[in-house]
Amino acid sequence: MNFRDLVVISTGNLRRMKLRTLLTSAGVLIAIAAFVSMLSFGAGSQQNIEQQFNKLGLFTTMHVYPKDGSKNSDSSSSPRLDKEAIERISSIPGVNLVYPYDAFSVNVSLGDTIVQSKAQALSSVAFQTKIFSTLLAGSSFTSDTSREAIISDELLKKAHIDTPKTAIGKSVVISVKVSTIDSGLTHIFVDKGESLFDRAKRIDIDSLFKKAYRSRILRSEANEVARRFVNGFMNAQEVISDTLTICGVRESRRMGRTRIEPVIIPFETAQRFKTGGLGGSPMEIMAAITSGTLFSEQDRLEGQNFSQVTLDFDPKVPYTRIKDTVEGMGYRTFSFAAEFEEVQKVFLYFDMALGLIGLIALSTASLGIVNTMVMSINERRREIGILKSLGAYETDIRALFLVESGAIGFLGTTAGIAFGWIITRVASAIAKHFMEKEGIPAVDLFAMPLWLIGIAVTVGVGVSVVAGLYPAARAARVDPVAALRNE
Repeated sequence: MNFRDLVVISTGNLRRMKLRTLLTSAGVLIAIAAFVSMLSFGAGSQQNIEQQFNKLGLFTTMHVYPKDGSKNSDSSSSPRLDKEAIERISSIPGVNLVYPYDAFSVNVSLGDTIVQSKAQALSSVAFQTKIFSTLLAGSSFTSDTSREAIISDELLKKAHIDTPKTAIGKSVVISVKVSTIDSGLTHIFVDKGESLFDRAKRIDIDSLFKKAYRSRILRSEANEVARRFVNGFMNAQEVISDTLTICGVRESRRMGRTRIEPVIIPFETAQRFKTGGLGGSPMEIMAAITSGTLFSEQDRLEGQNFSQVTLDFDPKVPYTRIKDTVEGMGYRTFSFAAEFEEVQKVFLYFDMALGLIGLIALSTASLGIVNTMVMSINERRREIGILKSLGAYETDIRALFLVESGAIGFLGTTAGIAFGWIITRVASAIAKHFMEKEGIPAVDLFAMPLWLIGIAVTVGVGVSVVAGLYPAARAARVDPVAALRNE
């Protein structure tokens, strides 16, 4: 018998056992529907992450950090992440642009509202990347020296402005508190109403000839001078303000390692807020002390050490090549492409776990196929005897029952895929409703790619054929003489 004969005979047999075939296929249908629904959730989650990565251009984005001194035995030799480092990284083949992360605390005055927030100095070239190129309204900076600002829609809501377009062209006052050497020196002479001359009056001149008294006074006054300087430097801060024009409004996003602050200011314009002194951040002050630029404003601005630098590279260049080059220069890196590979591994294990649950259900359904085929053998012994007496081989009988079990599996699998798709659509609609209700951007949690359909068909039909191996072997061993004699 050829394959066409096997299909015709098998179809005829299944048609005669309509109810039994339908019930057996229903078991496969339920199992495949569960299998498809669960894997569809994993595929949808992975697809959403991949779409977000593509939308923001994260596959071609890499962060660079200074080496962690605690993990480096020779931390003194770790290169600085300053302007010179940015120029070196920019010269790496395949790197399109490099820009630093430079943030500081600000007070934002917009209309009648004053909000404490953070601002980020950003070069205009950064708006060539997908992360910054998408705005809700307006446009990017005209230049790095323009007196403009881009603010987030979340900041607009705090200022009671609901429409991003209405904010374009409005003035916003940015204020920064800075610590200056002058304020520290001033407090050395006068602090809390007490001057150095008042303290000098309390010193016993005659006792200064005694070594113990003289040492105690020197230590006491040195500590007092240091305390006054730090108090004035940290607490008596000056306020530097500038009025900028809102040129764009962007959507607030939680970007993880890619930090985007509520206020973005052109890089050169932001330097005006630093010319008066250091910000109030202890880390910034310690960095200035460590680098030896605490008392030199020009050196501090030129030798600024950045905590993070972001680079955008050509998608045709493997990220591993750039990663190895940057790390060879003595820096740490974080690549979103490498992170996505790790995410894919997690989803692979996740899909395997979900698929295993579906296979357990499908294995249970396969028992129904075994039962149906065994019952069919007992009912069709005469048919098997006639086929063998007409010259059919055992392999033909075995193939006939395998085709029947495969047909049951294919029928149940096809219906199961359709039913699973319906389940995912209903579940997705319900999930989107709750997302919109909670103010979360609605996304489709399920996906039905072609590879999933292919796997479902392969697994469904494969398990059904395997389930038919025992009944097929049993049918092939039927003695035609005994079968016809009994009839």
